[in-house]
Amino acid sequence: MSDSIAGEVQELTLDPATAAGWDRFRRLAHRMVDDMLDHLAGVREQPVWQQPPSEARLALQEPLPFKGVGEEAAYAAFTRWVKPYSNGNLHPRFWGWVQGNGTPLGMMADMLASGLNPHLAGFDQAPALVEHEVLRWLSQLMGFPQDASGLMVTGGSMANLLGLAVARHATLQRVGIDVREQGLQESPSGANAPRLLCYGSTETHGWARKAVELLGLGHDSLRRIAVDPDYRMDLRELREIVARDRAAGGLPCCVLATAGTVNTGAIDDLLAIAGFCREEEIWFHVDGAFGAMLRLSEQLQDRVRGIELADSLAFDLHKWGYLPFECACLLVRNPELHRSTFAITASYLGESNRGPIAGGLPFADRGIDLTRGFKALKVWLTLKAHGVRKVGELIEQNVDQAQYLANLVQAHPELELLAPAALNVVCFRYVPRGVTGPNLNSLNQEILLRLQESGTALPSATVLQGRYAIRCANVNHRSRRADFDMLVDAVVTLGRKISAGD
Repeated sequence: MSDSIAGEVQELTLDPATAAGWDRFRRLAHRMVDDMLDHLAGVREQPVWQQPPSEARLALQEPLPFKGVGEEAAYAAFTRWVKPYSNGNLHPRFWGWVQGNGTPLGMMADMLASGLNPHLAGFDQAPALVEHEVLRWLSQLMGFPQDASGLMVTGGSMANLLGLAVARHATLQRVGIDVREQGLQESPSGANAPRLLCYGSTETHGWARKAVELLGLGHDSLRRIAVDPDYRMDLRELREIVARDRAAGGLPCCVLATAGTVNTGAIDDLLAIAGFCREEEIWFHVDGAFGAMLRLSEQLQDRVRGIELADSLAFDLHKWGYLPFECACLLVRNPELHRSTFAITASYLGESNRGPIAGGLPFADRGIDLTRGFKALKVWLTLKAHGVRKVGELIEQNVDQAQYLANLVQAHPELELLAPAALNVVCFRYVPRGVTGPNLNSLNQEILLRLQESGTALPSATVLQGRYAIRCANVNHRSRRADFDMLVDAVVTLGRKISAGD
């Protein structure tokens, strides 16, 4: 609604309405930046995690605000009730769930991106040029062809889903079925479409089940392949199951290899799987959520040898790229297959030879989203400012720190390593004399919960062969070796205390 004053219509805006208003907001904005930088600079002195108190829960259940309180009061509420009670992944002793920490530059990049607020479906604009450049850089880093296609997305789950969608499209196209027009129900001859099958190890992340269900393949089409003692996909069993499925009339669609499993950090034999997929004419997809970033390290890139042969690759920049959420990437070797999986033609999106839509909307043609934010800016600024080499060295540091923790565990008579610490994930438990089986599991669960609730450190948990494990997944650029010393001391101290009945 607008008011009329002396015949002049006063129209509304969400910008400050006067020069004095802009000055007031500038002071508030500067305070926001300073507060967040102080928060980051002092994060080591804070608890890793604090449970939101009842006062915060009540404050964040207020009625719908039909009338605003103003920017100052709204920011004061954020400072009091939100900022202290995040999930802790900024902290140097956060090692849970493979969550990155973000960086000060990444934070400011998100502010700059929001300030520009560009629409990244495409358009003839500098932000789109930045995304094209970032995708070229990432393709080069991953060893993909120069003309490979790519897309910046929210996270690994979305990148993996889109990669599997391209695999489904390509596989059915090869047997004469256009899944976009005909769906999965029947072929042009009227016969039922062959059943598409996907193959991943028992350590494959949960995105795979969601993806096959969402794409209409069904959970039963996801074949779970056993793993070897190092938790890598068993290639012998893969061959046997694929052969059995072909004999039964199934159509193998995709092998889902993992570079860095979420439980233990294991890396499937990518080179061997690539060769198998070529032989069998099966799409080779790699979930490289965090492990793909080993390509940035000269020392460690051989561990993911074969990733450059993938037909599609998904990986996160907000994990081992250390950037703030959300920032992930899908790369597809064949750009035409990528585009033909998603592209549509609509009059309101028509390409022009001139003007802002010249060049079309290429990113909208590579995925589901039409509206997209400027995620590429934080990648671009980070790589320009710090360089690939420094990010690679931080990854090497995390792997060295994980080995340091594993050595501490193995050297301690009351601790047990539960899986090979081949990369950056360490799974271990406290093992006092005389405690076994379920009692040992419940003891370690209690240790972990007290460790988290005290704010001392925040690893997560998993279960390996029935054994409850305290799990540290280190993608933390703020961690130091002293933090792992503190973790071991805290686990042992808590274990002794709980065992004694305290």
